[in-house]
Amino acid sequence: MTILLVEDDEVDIMNVKRAFKKNNISNPLVIAHNGIEALELLRSTEADAPKPRIVLLDLNMPRMGGIEFLKEIRQDPELSSLSVFVMTTSNEDGDKIDAFNLNVAGYILKPLSMDRFIAAVSTLKSYWTLCEYPE
Repeated sequence: MTILLVEDDEVDIMNVKRAFKKNNISNPLVIAHNGIEALELLRSTEADAPKPRIVLLDLNMPRMGGIEFLKEIRQDPELSSLSVFVMTTSNEDGDKIDAFNLNVAGYILKPLSMDRFIAAVSTLKSYWTLCEYPE
């Protein structure tokens, strides 16, 4: 199952890749650097384009932020069923409320330490390993 990471910070992208490796997560990981790029990828009609079922989403990004992206996919019948996990530094109640009102599967604060980040990704792995997705 392909996972889409929507993240503009290269250090955070490297941290996610490192956490995947430490947790033996071999799922293909596709990167988009903002919401617009993510939508283009998800809406691609190319036969060989990956079709992610899980999205790891940062909220604070240029061009189109995470909440705008969530609003857009939840209004799109082709994308509305995507499982989205917010992974952000935003601890704002407003962002949490907005995200959960847009049906996110989880809201994870990016931990400052790599060990805590690896543990958070391990929890995500457990979640999506246990979930049954339609073919």
